[in-house]
Amino acid sequence: MMVQNSICKLFGIRYPVIQGGMVWCSGWRLASAVSNAGGLGLIGAGSMHPDILRSHIAQCRTATGRPFGVNIPLMYPQIEKIMQIVMEEHVPVVFTSAGNPKTWTSQLKSEGITVAHVVSSSRFAQKATEAGVDAIVAEGFEAGGHNGREETTTLTLIPQVRAATKLPLIAAGGIATGAAMAAVFALGAEGVQVGTRFALTLESSASEVFKQHCITLGEGDTFLSLKKVSPTRLVKNQFFRRVEQLEERGATADEVRELLGRGRAKKGIFEGDLLEGELEIGQIASHIREILPASEVVRRMMEEYHQTLQRLSEETFGQ
Repeated sequence: MMVQNSICKLFGIRYPVIQGGMVWCSGWRLASAVSNAGGLGLIGAGSMHPDILRSHIAQCRTATGRPFGVNIPLMYPQIEKIMQIVMEEHVPVVFTSAGNPKTWTSQLKSEGITVAHVVSSSRFAQKATEAGVDAIVAEGFEAGGHNGREETTTLTLIPQVRAATKLPLIAAGGIATGAAMAAVFALGAEGVQVGTRFALTLESSASEVFKQHCITLGEGDTFLSLKKVSPTRLVKNQFFRRVEQLEERGATADEVRELLGRGRAKKGIFEGDLLEGELEIGQIASHIREILPASEVVRRMMEEYHQTLQRLSEETFGQ
């Protein structure tokens, strides 16, 4: 059953389900699979060199005739090249994060690109609205990877962002089921951005070792770390404990950066080093116990969403 709301109309999609553009997980295979299933797939540019991104865009376009997009962290070191590529390739949708949306939004929109921006607070939602974005993604700190410093949970964040902007609103952080989708819709969201559940799918480019480890995680096995550099939710492993020790003794940001080094997330997520890799995943991983095709994730999510609405309706009006 289709859901026609502002998010579906804005992106030209069947279901208001957006796949998060995650580093080392979100290549063209995952993005096209989600788009073909009726959602919006995003290629994660944060872990790609410019020429690799261009290749993924071309392959995604070959694999799907439906809308897809690119997620771009604005702190990306070669941001000018990345932006030039998405404009040259006429990518229909761009999601930006980790930076000031004013810098690129107007230029992207002048090229006919629909722009959404990821925020972690109502204050940043207002700034993104002023910058002229088309939609807001409000992400709670349950999410994997890089997080806002406010550490606001999704269920707290969504109603506050909804009160701060009239733009189409997408909820993110801790959402992997149709029931969770119904919950955030009740709070004012009109779409969901799903990261962890799609990171643990067949089409995700993450290491199979990483995926299999993540579906064994229990509650409390992830923690927000690297707060002096960029708050990031990590699986507790040997590398995490080394960061924890540094932070507990009051290490400087430079000392933490030195330990982090280069390619740490690639080592963990893409190469499957479970000891010394940076293993980024969301809290909701403890709810996930199987690797599924992305299309099945979308199907189950939408089915459960409608079942949840039906159940709530029966419980409310059947009394």
